[in-house]
Amino acid sequence: MSLSVVATIDGMRRTLAPLRREGKVIGLVPTMGALHAGHGRLMELARRETDCVVVSVFVNPTQFNDQQDYAKYPRTLPRDVEFCQALGAELVFAPDAAEMYPQPATSFVEVAGVSERLCGEFRPGHFRGVATVVAKLFHIVQPDRAYFGEKDAQQLAVIRRMVRDLDIPVTVVGVPTVREPDGLALSSRNQRLSPEERSLAPAVYRTLQRIRSRIADGAGDPREIRQDAVAELERVPGMRVEYLEIVDPEEMRPVGRIEGPVLAAAAVWLGSTRLIDNQLCAPANASPSGRLPPEKALRRPTK
Repeated sequence: MSLSVVATIDGMRRTLAPLRREGKVIGLVPTMGALHAGHGRLMELARRETDCVVVSVFVNPTQFNDQQDYAKYPRTLPRDVEFCQALGAELVFAPDAAEMYPQPATSFVEVAGVSERLCGEFRPGHFRGVATVVAKLFHIVQPDRAYFGEKDAQQLAVIRRMVRDLDIPVTVVGVPTVREPDGLALSSRNQRLSPEERSLAPAVYRTLQRIRSRIADGAGDPREIRQDAVAELERVPGMRVEYLEIVDPEEMRPVGRIEGPVLAAAAVWLGSTRLIDNQLCAPANASPSGRLPPEKALRRPTK
């Protein structure tokens, strides 16, 4: 099956129906486009684990609390289609906003608790928009497996909770963060960095690595670790810390004492660009697997 680009919901359902009848395993990689090697890693894993890889390319307006940010988000569909073809995807689902939201949206998916802290505190409505559009994509594509990057750890936790609570029959697969050689997590927003800002951006990863080392060495007071880390980041010229927290990896709730695996998560502004990153950490006697907690949703058989 060669790559096809589908722009309508009905077209996507009609295209996938015969594959589903044949018992093919369908994988979905939801994206907002401006694809890079991080998305490529998701596609490569989907290619290995499923019979048909669907990549959605949709800049979702309902997850932007800043309309200027939505307007500036890169839109590179022709290049994205070439990228998907090179990685062996069968389908690109590329609807426009009118197709996904033909009328002003009045129904939303809210995931309480896990969505309210970290990014949720600073981006009101963001995770409501994320959960809603992912739920719509799951209903449209009906994938067996869906692939998300662990760089967006809170997003991954929100989607896993939604899938579990609403009994959506899809396996949510978290894929480790892909990084540049200097440690900077790949992101579509990185292209907004000036050359000087790009040279400073890996400070976030280095700080998170130091947190991980301190916790592995037995440091147990998250307040002290956080205070030192924030001070370290704010010494970087032009960098402003939005948040840096040490949280439970599933609930995204700050911990009072580090006694097991935790997630060190940060969001910083470097100039006008917002960067996020995280590291799973644990004391040496409770060493984590290096991965975020597995999803617990109902699973369909895979090939």
